Amino acid sequence: MKQFFLTVLGVFTGLILFVVVIPVVLLTVAVASTAKPTTPANTVLELDLRDGISDQPSTNPFAAFGGSGLALTQVVDGLHQAQGDASVKAVLIRLPEGGMTPAVADELRQAVHRFRASGKPVFAHSQGFAPTGAVMSTYMVGASASELWMQNTAGFQATGFSADSLFLGRAFQKYGVKADFEQRYEYKNAVNEYTQSDYTGPHREAMTAWMSSIYDSALGQAARDRKTTAPALRSLIEAGPYTAEQALANRLIDKVGQVEEAETAAKSRAGKGAEIVEFGEYLSQKGERTGSGRSAIAIVGGEGAIVTGRGGAGSFGGGSSIHSDDTAEAIYDAIEDRDVKAIVFRVSSPGGSPEASEQILAAVRAARAAGKPVVVSMGAYAASGGYWVSSQADWIVAQPTTLTGSIGVFGGKFVLADALGRFGVDMRGLTVGGEYADAFSPSQSFTPAQRAAFAGSMDRIYDDFIGRVATGRKLPVERVREIARGRVWTGAQALPLGLVDQLGGLTEAVAKARELARIPADQSVRFKRFPKEKSPWEAISEMFGVQTEAARTLIMLGGVMADPQAQAVMQRVNGERMRSQGAVVLADQPMF
Repeated sequence: MKQFFLTVLGVFTGLILFVVVIPVVLLTVAVASTAKPTTPANTVLELDLRDGISDQPSTNPFAAFGGSGLALTQVVDGLHQAQGDASVKAVLIRLPEGGMTPAVADELRQAVHRFRASGKPVFAHSQGFAPTGAVMSTYMVGASASELWMQNTAGFQATGFSADSLFLGRAFQKYGVKADFEQRYEYKNAVNEYTQSDYTGPHREAMTAWMSSIYDSALGQAARDRKTTAPALRSLIEAGPYTAEQALANRLIDKVGQVEEAETAAKSRAGKGAEIVEFGEYLSQKGERTGSGRSAIAIVGGEGAIVTGRGGAGSFGGGSSIHSDDTAEAIYDAIEDRDVKAIVFRVSSPGGSPEASEQILAAVRAARAAGKPVVVSMGAYAASGGYWVSSQADWIVAQPTTLTGSIGVFGGKFVLADALGRFGVDMRGLTVGGEYADAFSPSQSFTPAQRAAFAGSMDRIYDDFIGRVATGRKLPVERVREIARGRVWTGAQALPLGLVDQLGGLTEAVAKARELARIPADQSVRFKRFPKEKSPWEAISEMFGVQTEAARTLIMLGGVMADPQAQAVMQRVNGERMRSQGAVVLADQPMF
């Protein structure tokens, strides 16, 4: 019977390889071997933002199976290339109806302005601005266009910025779950959702402050682009909502019409015989901008929660994490590359493991010690552990609405014994060793001695964090303690506090890296990206736990998977996971 199940599993595995993997690999090879199509002479690029975009492209060649595949850094790079591409005459942006991640919107707006500075128009079309999340950030991107269109049946409901938090304190109390946590300090609000039924004073204060900062920033930028004042735009918007016709009458938009009409207008501006080309298709044709010259600037990417260990291809899609081994290795590779004169570290992370964060920060310090300046470019988040890894860079660039800071730590456990007991499930524990051996058992609360020991570890991590920030930012320790306490700041708020050096995006970070590396302004530079994207063979080998050559052999000889000895290959599929560390330097993550 066991042999039967092993054989069935082998046949099923072989089918997966033949039905899924082989077509993907063959398609990849076929596409790579086919000449890239040329862009039509008069092209309108259509950038659809309605499915959302990640901050950075994945190194997994199969990641496109998990989503739209568009990344912010690729869009910015594509718009830069389109500026000088004689065949691209205009851009049409399809706006989402809801809110957009504010820092993403900031970077897109900057890229739109650079594109328009080349003399080419940008059209934006909206099917409505719904009252969800940071919808003002979405409107800000639309306002940066040459013409902002709205569908006739759509509503202009961008009247402010709202966010909701879910508190489980009463539910946990009702069902016997105890959230046994320590936090450093009162602004480290991620714990509150487990322990409270409403905002605490510090939680409400900090959240209101960064929401107001984001709202004010979006209003100010949109007002400049609509050629009005921020107070006037605020009064007008907050008097809404409006129909599309009312929005037009109030000069909040430029045209009312269907997207097909906006496309026709864009093609008319582009010239005779103009064609619409999807932005992703254009990116595939052009590839990444690599530049030229003897000197190179390394672009090291990191997006997602920070965890220890190495990442694998994992699956044919999925989310992102910053794995400390991979990211540190990427920085060390850039250090060892003689052509690389400076490193731009793109960080978009709400934080994670303090141990993983310290491993990455050690690589940043090593780069500086090797004489290679490190400039951090912060994305949507660079908070808590994301700030830890950034804190000792030579220069930090953040968007006005980047969420950063959150210099603090929390940790603990959920005690489940009482909750399970109400359903007739009894949890009991056994332990051998010291008193701290079962400290994180869900069957009982911390003992006084365990809590004292755990609280001590929280204090040590917090002090380590404070010390690294004080050293990196050249601030007195006591000053860092004042502005830390787990509080989240926007980039605009962090600048006068000394937590960041400059407002801007990846473009500004690259310019600063050139300056710090003393690369002459008239000298071309190359861009080298780390870690490099894996080949399909490498990704397959990681997914199935075998060497690249073995992966090739298994694919070509898929029938061998019926052999029981080959079954082990399929048993080692690795998924993403956040290892339990007892403590995390992780910021609460707003939903935009």
